[in-house]
Amino acid sequence: MHAGGISIWFFIGLSLLVNGILIFGAGVWEIVRPPANPVVLFNLHANVWWGALLLILGLIYCVKFAPGRKT
Repeated sequence: MHAGGISIWFFIGLSLLVNGILIFGAGVWEIVRPPANPVVLFNLHANVWWGALLLILGLIYCVKFAPGRKT
């Protein structure tokens, strides 16, 4: 990477972070207001777990590869 450039991993972290927030938020919304016809494994709340995982991974990537951070 050339000096002053932004790492592609920072943008991947942003993508993971945004998707994690959206999926986690949708999962919490489904817990608060359950759908009329829930899927078979609704009680596992997979979207909450996967959203939280993506959110955490996105935060890690954003912090580790943040622009201006010394390597």
